[in-house]
Amino acid sequence: SSDGVNPLDILAINAASAAIMISDIPWGGPVGAVRVGRVNGEFVINPTFAEMDASDLDLRLAGTKDAILMVECGANEIPEDVMAQALDLGHQAIQPIIDLQLQMANEIGKPKREIKLFLPADDVKKKVFERVSGAMNALLDKPLSKVEFYEGMSKIKEEAEAELCTVPEGADPANYIPVNEFRESFELAEMDVVRERILGMEKRPDGRKPTDIRPIWCDVGVSPRAHGTGLFTRGETQILSFATLATLGEAQELDNLSPIKTKRYMHHYNFPPFSTGEVKPLRGQSRREVGHGALAERALEPVLPAEESFPYAIRVVSEALSSNGSTSMGSVCGSTLALMDAGVPIKAPVAGVAMGLITDSTGRYKILTDIQGTEDHLGDMDFKVAGTANGITALQMDIKISGLSAQMMKEALAQAHTARMEIMNKMLAVIPQARSELKQHAPRIITVKIPVDKIGALIGPGGKNIRALQEETGAVIDIQDDGTVYIASTDGVGAKIAQERIEGLGESAVIGNIYTGKVVRIEAFGAFVNILPGVDGLVHISQLASERVEKVEDVAGMGDELTVMVTDIDPQGKIRLSRQAVLEGWSAEEAREKDKGGKSGGGNRSGGRGGDRGGFNNRGGERDRRGGGDRNRR
Repeated sequence: SSDGVNPLDILAINAASAAIMISDIPWGGPVGAVRVGRVNGEFVINPTFAEMDASDLDLRLAGTKDAILMVECGANEIPEDVMAQALDLGHQAIQPIIDLQLQMANEIGKPKREIKLFLPADDVKKKVFERVSGAMNALLDKPLSKVEFYEGMSKIKEEAEAELCTVPEGADPANYIPVNEFRESFELAEMDVVRERILGMEKRPDGRKPTDIRPIWCDVGVSPRAHGTGLFTRGETQILSFATLATLGEAQELDNLSPIKTKRYMHHYNFPPFSTGEVKPLRGQSRREVGHGALAERALEPVLPAEESFPYAIRVVSEALSSNGSTSMGSVCGSTLALMDAGVPIKAPVAGVAMGLITDSTGRYKILTDIQGTEDHLGDMDFKVAGTANGITALQMDIKISGLSAQMMKEALAQAHTARMEIMNKMLAVIPQARSELKQHAPRIITVKIPVDKIGALIGPGGKNIRALQEETGAVIDIQDDGTVYIASTDGVGAKIAQERIEGLGESAVIGNIYTGKVVRIEAFGAFVNILPGVDGLVHISQLASERVEKVEDVAGMGDELTVMVTDIDPQGKIRLSRQAVLEGWSAEEAREKDKGGKSGGGNRSGGRGGDRGGFNNRGGERDRRGGGDRNRR
């Protein structure tokens, strides 16, 4: 159940840990988790939804009694020193949760079952290491690309396996290593060699020092049709991001237990098989793709312009064209470039970098900047940091060791800031600021404000009026509950026409004024002409022309434009029109005097005619703001 006040994610982590603690499953827990917010400069532990709405920090942290294990964070440009304080406070806050779980385990927990692990014997691991370590070091003495590294290691593995595992005819199998034990021992040897070279020699597999960043180049505007594009390349990782702008009616609707029901900024991350040289079916998004997309989305949200000043829904799609680690942070950089290329006035550019960690049993450690795939696989940490020059906007950390000390965390944040600034400078050299104009094919949005009581008249029965206006002008029209109307169109002429029609919605017909409108209905006694948005009047058959008219269709057809004068408006609001008055140059008084036809047939489609449309006082669930008939956006 949910009370709608407190988020559930932190409770879920603590509940899962408590369940394992009292079970017979052996593990290294307990784990405690908290959320840390910051409201008016003060940290808040486990804030409510309402407090989170006012918070500039959303830090979710999990850890053991001694160290931090996992971090997920979104922030509004929080400085590194403040983030370090939040992490330290969060680790202190999980201690009572951990103590309670230990108490539960002591009081009601089951005895832990014993698990036998089948690992290679120490003498096997030593023999394999002695056989392959020399060849591995020789391979790693020169800088290697991703392909060169894996091909070189595969060759060493094949040669050693043939020598140590293949039993010649007549030989004793006991003198040879089983293949499965050899392969596991080889992976351990590979890990030991790579890690020792980093710790002892500060030399990474591609030849970089611990703080070095791979070569970067980027570009914008690579697709002429897209609203914005950013191409970001770092080493062998390349991301192409596309930005698309639309009306707020295209914002994503959310159906979850959070009070947030719509999302105007959407980032989707795709990791196709070809990015790693593989061929396999393209199916739905994996959890990894969803998570990476959410991380990059979180990194850009704090710098987006306010809805009032930039009333667009924004979608960015990041495609991983080539991958050798850190594609999620590449997507952050690609998204920034795409948004700036699209002319989105972001508050500040955002860059991201993935930090790694190598440790050993003696306490030595090295923090690595901009890790590649091999270092992620063989290392102890993947710590992603994104932010602006002013501070952090997103964090994500997963580690493979028992925890990360506060000192390591502070060093990683400081090192990431330096790297972020270097990456950002490369990006700003390509596009120093967001473009001042939107791209040719991007929709231009005009904002119009109408009285709330006119919304129904604009929409029309079943969305008839709004659909007709969209079809006529080619514009997309989105109506908000407060009477704000957004008109989007790549054609400035169509948008202008729609704007004039909508602004005229509050205008009333005036006796004696001349209007040009379309015929919307034909009866035997005359034609109904739409002279203003939502306003129709009747031209009696006797007033259609200077000469006698036998049939209305002889003069007017559906959709024809007629120039008419308003000659009378009765107490019920029905409007009498005359085409003859315009042709003869009569005044309204003269037209009324000469009009001998009946006066009971007039009509008015303005908001006051409730009889045949049910009125507009209750516009609730039946409104379709965009005229499509298939969405009810509240």
